[in-house]
Amino acid sequence: MLLCECGEFIERDHSEIFRDYIHTLINPSTSTIGHKKCGFIFDFIDNEIPRKYSSKKELKSLAMKYADKCDLEQNDVGNYLVEVDRLKSIGNMSDNEILITALRKLQS
Repeated sequence: MLLCECGEFIERDHSEIFRDYIHTLINPSTSTIGHKKCGFIFDFIDNEIPRKYSSKKELKSLAMKYADKCDLEQNDVGNYLVEVDRLKSIGNMSDNEILITALRKLQS
């Protein structure tokens, strides 16, 4: 699952992505994927994984979507949101790092 620049979570299935070829530092024709909804093309070679930094309000909305996709129990969603808020307040982690780290802490 990837977090797109548009704020949507996309699965790596054929309904949400398209294949494309882009110019990178290592090859003039590198295979990659793009998001059909917004057209964003992922450059995993030069830019690695895109890093999105949202406001607290936007991040909580993303956290709710992520919790829904991960099928969290209703009781765990509140704890997950608190952990997301705590991690956002601590430092400069990207949205993706915050969402995954909070889920791992909740599951441990």
